[in-house]
Amino acid sequence: MILMEKIYLSDSGPKVSPAVYGFYRWNEVSHPAKKMEKIINLCLELGINTFDHADIYGAYQCEELFGKVIAKKSFKREDIVLFSKCGLVLPHPDIKNVRVKHYDTSRAHILKSVDNSLRKLKTNYIDIFLLDHLDPLSNLEETAVTLKQLQDSGKVKNIGVVNFSVFQHQLLASYLRIPIVTNHIELNLLNTSALENGQLDYIKQRYMRPLASAPLASGRIAKGKDPQATKVRKALKKISKKYNADIESIAVAWVIKLGALPLIGTTDEQRIKSIVSAFNIDLDHQDWYELYGASRKSKI
Repeated sequence: MILMEKIYLSDSGPKVSPAVYGFYRWNEVSHPAKKMEKIINLCLELGINTFDHADIYGAYQCEELFGKVIAKKSFKREDIVLFSKCGLVLPHPDIKNVRVKHYDTSRAHILKSVDNSLRKLKTNYIDIFLLDHLDPLSNLEETAVTLKQLQDSGKVKNIGVVNFSVFQHQLLASYLRIPIVTNHIELNLLNTSALENGQLDYIKQRYMRPLASAPLASGRIAKGKDPQATKVRKALKKISKKYNADIESIAVAWVIKLGALPLIGTTDEQRIKSIVSAFNIDLDHQDWYELYGASRKSKI
């Protein structure tokens, strides 16, 4: 068993595993109930005790499937950390009143989503509740008050955000009286925009650890045929020999070097293990920049 020492997500807490497993790619997973238990057990065996949910994941089914595993009591609720989120709303045959993809961070939607998540997950609290994107039509003062009330009630322990720009992050924070403890952003060798648009810098300025979703670029790093993926893969193959590691482990080590926590979305067990093994790799300073250079269209 690999022991991953738990770390603080921000200066306000809480403690999480250095890698987080997320269910954001479960919409087309076959036999999801059987797969769910297998993936959870693998993660716990590897030392990953932090799981990222949303009301919409797995066609609105993942939280309920996870809750059924919790109900079996093969592990203690207090031994795992649960993220959940709302904000992004997607059409689904079972949800009659949703016609188009949209965002909703209104008080009514947040309260309904939290209660649904608690019921489905079979838990009394969510460790970190996040807003997935910012709804430009929402009343931010009302949204902030709602989040504070949820924390005061004990239903939610901490607040986070997903895919917020620097200005959106600052805007919500200006209304909140409680800290934002994380911002989930896409960050990988094929998408380094967070390094250039200020997202990563602002997250660190707020004494938070960024969560990097899609650390392997949804498989593009290993299998992509576009020019950028091909160029990055060539650089990874060269550097991987030096560290006696596979290219995906090196790609994740590149993300970890930035102080980010990789948010694992794959259901491929070997790929999960490759991500975890990346924590044993300390990329040389110049190797990191060589990979960064390979990922960019223009010179550093």
